[in-house]
Amino acid sequence: MNSKSIYCHGDASQIGILLINLGTPNAPTAEALRPYLKEFLSNPRVIEVPRVIWWPILYGFILPFRPKKSAEKYAKIWLPEGSPLKVHTERQAKLLREALQVHYKNVPLVEYAMNIGEPSIATVLEKMQQQGCDRILVLPLFPQYAASSTAAAIDGVFAVLARMRNQPALRTIKHYHDHPGYIAALAQNIRDYWGLYDRPDKLIISFHGTPRANLDKGDPYHCYCQKTGRLLAEALQLADDQYQVCFQSRFGKAQWLMPYTSDTLIALGKHGVERVDVVCPGFVSDCLETLEEIAIEGKDLFIRAGGQEFHYIPCLNERADWIQALVDITREHLAGWDSLEPSQESLQFSRKLALQLGAKD
Repeated sequence: MNSKSIYCHGDASQIGILLINLGTPNAPTAEALRPYLKEFLSNPRVIEVPRVIWWPILYGFILPFRPKKSAEKYAKIWLPEGSPLKVHTERQAKLLREALQVHYKNVPLVEYAMNIGEPSIATVLEKMQQQGCDRILVLPLFPQYAASSTAAAIDGVFAVLARMRNQPALRTIKHYHDHPGYIAALAQNIRDYWGLYDRPDKLIISFHGTPRANLDKGDPYHCYCQKTGRLLAEALQLADDQYQVCFQSRFGKAQWLMPYTSDTLIALGKHGVERVDVVCPGFVSDCLETLEEIAIEGKDLFIRAGGQEFHYIPCLNERADWIQALVDITREHLAGWDSLEPSQESLQFSRKLALQLGAKD
């Protein structure tokens, strides 16, 4: 790794905050999707199947055919600026950086990276080190911890640090599924939407699914999703029959966390429920799984089954209350670090002393 190799005594100390999201292809084309899917589906955190079984499936059936189908879906939601996930993540990093200015004299450097694709974790960590970051707070943008998302992102960070000679101090945020600021922002987002479009007969709270086997192995993701759903329903003062926690994005033939969002939408349509709203709290930025899988495919399933009205409630994206929640979350985890900023006098004294002891300037 071509990272900063020369340490200078008395260099100014800098705190960095690294936001990490899953990733996105560079373009809505089969050519761009193929390497993206290959990297994503080769991660043993994502696919916990023995390689001897998985490689023939990946290379023989998925990579030859899935990129074209996925590209068609991405094309439906692609923005002029690029992938919605990347656009929103970049904006969130910028807004967080600006919001932190009122709290710190030496404002933390805020960057974002993608666990799959660009900008890569390696590239961004190298950039942060070159800018003097000797303390980095890693914030995966997955509120509910799962080994396939949060742990995969943290693995990526540690893999880069393993190649660094002068490693920064590191703190990681495991989850914030029940953080008051996050729950409050989710609830207010829904209230604002209902203020414009009234309330539905049923609110579907849809999270990304994971294989049921992961829960059996001890992954806490399912429990965290249920708690987020319960806290959100309590904040909205919903009765038990007014909402349903479900799981989407099922992949393969194995059993995943249930109930499935798709099956639930079909059942509600068949049973005469006229209007459903769907919100996806596990995603803080709108992306393929929300804009295409839910807002387009989910709507089609519900209407075809007999439903009358379907509403998708957008993710938090750049909402001011969500950015404030990010400020609160990061400040809580920076406690102690933010009180260790050295004065210019101490930096100058450190450099002078080091030179007297024979260090190179």
